[in-house]
Formats: sequence, C-alpha cells, structure tokens
Amino acid sequence: MIDVTHQINAVRRQVGTRDFEAGEARVVTVSRTYDTTVEDVWDACTNAERIPRWFLPVSGDLRLGGKYQLEGNAGGTIERCEPPSSFHATWEYGGEVSWIELRLTPAEEGGTRFELQHIAHVDDERWAEFGPGAVGVGWDLGLTGLTLHLASGNAVDPQEFAAWTASEEGRRFVTLSSEGWYEASVAAGAASAGARASADRTTAAYTGAEPDSGAESELAE
Repeated sequence: MIDVTHQINAVRRQVGTRDFEAGEARVVTVSRTYDTTVEDVWDACTNAERIPRWFLPVSGDLRLGGKYQLEGNAGGTIERCEPPSSFHATWEYGGEVSWIELRLTPAEEGGTRFELQHIAHVDDERWAEFGPGAVGVGWDLGLTGLTLHLASGNAVDPQEFAAWTASEEGRRFVTLSSEGWYEASVAAGAASAGARASADRTTAAYTGAEPDSGAESELAE
C-alpha cells in the first residue's frame, strides 16, 4: 500500500521557534513536493468535499473568518486566506489553542512545494516529554494520506488506513517518523539524550510499545 522508506524520506522536517502572539512559540514544519499543480493541492486542502478523502470529515464555513471542525479532532477559525497559496488558522483541541499555516508554491523542479507549520506555545516541561514528534508524527501520517489521494485521485479508505497504521509496516512508519523528528530536534540545537528520550516516548505513545532507545534510522543521509 505504502512505500514507507520513500514516504519518510520525501518529507523534510524542521523544528524552530518564532515570536508569535503572547511570546516565543515552538514551530514544527513539514514540507515536501507533490507532482501536481498548486491549484490541485490547494483544492485538496481546502475543499470540504475533498478533505475527508485523505484526512477527516470536516464541517463549518471554510472561508476567511469562518469556523471549521474536523470530526473527532481539532476545530478553529480561518484567520488569513490567500488562494491558492496560503492560509492561516487556529487549531483548537482539548481546551488549548495553537495555529497552523499552510504555504503552497511552485517547485523549481516542477510540481508543488507543500509546507505546513504548526505553531504552539509549549512550556519546557511538556516539550521535554514528547518533543516535536507529538504533533510531527501525526502530520507525517496526514501527509501520507494526502500523498495517496493526490497520486490516485481516489479517496483513502479510513478503515484500511487505520488498519495499516496498526500493522507492522505502520508501526515502522511511526518509528521512522519519530526518528526523523528526533534528528530535526537535534539539528535545531536540542541535547541528543533529551531528544532521544522524547522521541522514544512519542514512538511508544503512537504504537503502544514500551519506550525503546534502540531504534535505527532508515532516513536518507
């Protein structure tokens, strides 16, 4: 169903900070290139009929100033929207507010460069527990659904995708994704030992396995 190593290596992961709203915020960025037009990717990410084909059912008013709700997940308000290149929205879940920002640009090699930033005010203690992988692994899984949808034009069967996520290959994907976020965290200046412990806890949380610091990376160098 999914080439795990190719999908992991197709995504660039970055960790950083920026001044935002009430102060310094953590920023987790996922980016990759899709072999289709900016308009097609924009439609897949903003059309209420297409979003459920690769992500989750969505309700609400998907336009500037409108509110949205993803079924069983986050909701929020669309604060900026510049079709077909970018939008910025709040991401409200569990009584907490963070933000997402999507940018689409033509890629130099052809196709479309997709970049998503998840911006959040997270205190040091919570960040140390799971690190960037807490949201990063989830976005890696989401981008996998988008990849399948854009490649085929078909809807991703949510039950099949859930079964794959729980399979050995799905757990390997999560482990490698978490490893990728560990490497991004270290590249951003985090201490290796602390980043490793956070990544192990993230992997365990997503897979249900015991934390294991022996994961080997299959990421391209």
